[in-house]
Amino acid sequence: MSPFHFDGLVWHWPIAIYLFLAGVSAGAITFAILLKHFKLGNNAYKSGFIQAACLIAPLSVFAGLGILVLDLTKPFDFWKILVFYNGTSVMSVGVAVLMIYQLILFAWLICVFKEPVLNWCHGRWPLVNRLLSALAKHEPSITGFLTILALSLGAYTGFLLSALTTYPMLNNPVLPLLFLISGLSSGAAGTLLGGVLLKGNPDGKEVHFIHNIEIPIILVELVLLFTFFIGLIISGGQSKIAALTAIGEGFWGWVFWGGIIIVGLSLPLAFNLFMKASSKRKFSYVAITASCSLIGVFLLRNFILYTGQMTVA
Repeated sequence: MSPFHFDGLVWHWPIAIYLFLAGVSAGAITFAILLKHFKLGNNAYKSGFIQAACLIAPLSVFAGLGILVLDLTKPFDFWKILVFYNGTSVMSVGVAVLMIYQLILFAWLICVFKEPVLNWCHGRWPLVNRLLSALAKHEPSITGFLTILALSLGAYTGFLLSALTTYPMLNNPVLPLLFLISGLSSGAAGTLLGGVLLKGNPDGKEVHFIHNIEIPIILVELVLLFTFFIGLIISGGQSKIAALTAIGEGFWGWVFWGGIIIVGLSLPLAFNLFMKASSKRKFSYVAITASCSLIGVFLLRNFILYTGQMTVA
């Protein structure tokens, strides 16, 4: 049996990429909000890491939606999901969250970059100047709303797979929390990698702040993975078969142990602890650690999507 083509396969790799990109977007903007609030204040827009997160968040969600639309049997019918809203459909709820998320995201980006934008508009576009100034007054409310939406989007990526109730591995209450935490991890990694590529200081306060949060996130992710599979094994029956099929021998077993546990979690944890103990962080350490984390989360999305559909209840 091919690891990518087998009986019962409903969703394939485009959905995994969509789930990955949505998680990256939610995680990146969450860390941008945290950095601005706790470390950078009104000068946040000058930071290469904030700039990276503010590029990653909208671009990744646009790319994810584009892939999702193209994967539909009739891509040009996507508008019907927006017009004929179905509150009982996980897909409809997710698309609604994404639309509102994007709107609030752009409002927050305007607030963050208001100083350079206002300077540019001064004397040119007085109406735009007044609108931006009015919007900036509501920044605290926009920030709070965006935080809730970002965390909801991160968890939604897990709820979407949980909708496939005939698959015991996917119909799992731990999945939304696991995808939320791994999405935060990928967002942190994307922000760090993009930040150092945009000439951000690899030993700056932004990197120290993110790494201090990233270490417990990795540990929580390991605990959630353990809980996820132990719960399936203890349940017995098809749930146990699904778990052992996924993490046992074969292609996906190698992906799980080698790609997710070692490359995606153990190496970033070891590098983070090493950098925390060392006197100075370097570009190569930050870039390699972030790349390993991104690879691990991408593999996790594909692993859960494919192995979860291998065993039917």
